[in-house]
Amino acid sequence: MKSKLILLLLILILPNTVFAKDLTLINAPTQVYFSPNGGCTKAIVEALDKAKTQILVQAYSFTSKDISKALVNAHKRGVYVEIILDKSNRSKKYSAGDFTAHMGIKTYIDAQHAIAHNKVMIIDSETVITGSFNFTKAAENNNAENLLIIKSPELAKKYISNWERHWKHSDVYEGNKGRVYD
Repeated sequence: MKSKLILLLLILILPNTVFAKDLTLINAPTQVYFSPNGGCTKAIVEALDKAKTQILVQAYSFTSKDISKALVNAHKRGVYVEIILDKSNRSKKYSAGDFTAHMGIKTYIDAQHAIAHNKVMIIDSETVITGSFNFTKAAENNNAENLLIIKSPELAKKYISNWERHWKHSDVYEGNKGRVYD
């Protein structure tokens, strides 16, 4: 009980600190957003617009036009972008995943799990975007969700390792054929 109280106090005292799996403290600048209408999408787009070398995405649902356009813009700037989606995206009507795949961004389907429910972006091996926030219009405007943007190369390394584990068992996704993205 005493150790839990100390841990709680540390969390309250050190707001810009992330606790890693091994409870090692990592000093990490962190931004926190909440929806509905809390600026989550805008914060993600701004982070993507600053990307210089690489963006890795894991997403269950991905339908936000603003986020998909920011990913395509990054790709056009020469940023290496790859996306892993849940298998449910295969059967959905035309989505942002279709749009990004058709725009030349390497897109994959993780069908090995009941649900690939990640909501993660890793930017330039130093920034992690995560939380309950799905990359959708409904998440921004209707749902109660949260988003963290954490600048930590140490944390990003762990997320990249996880992304690579899922990438290894994912299949290439070419998107739905013959549809037009709005």
